[in-house]
Amino acid sequence: MPTTTIRLPDKLKTRVAAAAKRAGTTAHSFMLEAIAEKTDESEKRGDFHDVAEKRYAEIVASGKTIPWSELRTYLENRLAGRKARRPAARKLAR
Repeated sequence: MPTTTIRLPDKLKTRVAAAAKRAGTTAHSFMLEAIAEKTDESEKRGDFHDVAEKRYAEIVASGKTIPWSELRTYLENRLAGRKARRPAARKLAR
């Protein structure tokens, strides 16, 4: 495993050490976990934006969508265990 050196301000280093101690781990492990969590979050956010852009492009290309009020009612009914007719997409109002 390659080594990477990071420089931490004294205050942050002290905070990391205290947090690691509370977590019952080493400062090194604590920082590795923090970096992994931040990386995962960034990747998930990127994936979310990619999906959103793709879906928006599909809406623009087809010109069809479902009004939020209809979709919300549909979802609320489904969550409540009631039968719900799936709303149909229709042309966007321009």
